[in-house]
Amino acid sequence: MRAVGETGLDYYRTPPERHAAQRDSFRRHIAIAKQTSRTLMIHDRDAHEDTLRILTEEGAPDRVVFHAFSGDEAMAKVCADAGYVMSFAGNVTFNNAQSLRDAAAVAPRDLLLVETDAPFLTPVPWRGRPNGPYLIPLTLRALAAARGEDVDTLASAVAATSERMFGPW
Repeated sequence: MRAVGETGLDYYRTPPERHAAQRDSFRRHIAIAKQTSRTLMIHDRDAHEDTLRILTEEGAPDRVVFHAFSGDEAMAKVCADAGYVMSFAGNVTFNNAQSLRDAAAVAPRDLLLVETDAPFLTPVPWRGRPNGPYLIPLTLRALAAARGEDVDTLASAVAATSERMFGPW
């Protein structure tokens, strides 16, 4: 086992009367990650404020990754200040995702990961088709472009962060 999760809060399709159950479960998963010294892999959809608040209240584990990061530049700065890793998926390539690219631009290189979220969030130009690992280079290139940095440099940093978060493969 490499991580606890993905766990967290998803308010997108969940009615408000069900949010408390998610918050309670998230708190238990934070405790498990701390007890087992595992990375906490967070799913956060339309629940940024509660997710960050609960992490602060419970005390985050040593290693936290925001899976398919969906925050803006301000949230990226909060995550960076806390040492949380932000993992970007193919939606960073979408035309309407400037806020994601802005977030990626301010995130420290050593707090970045790239992922598929397969079969979802397929990068352009393959958007609408099932996502897969073979499309990671498109996401990485978009992330590097948003940051104005060399793809190979970013790829090396992402590989090192992956190993730091999840151990050697």
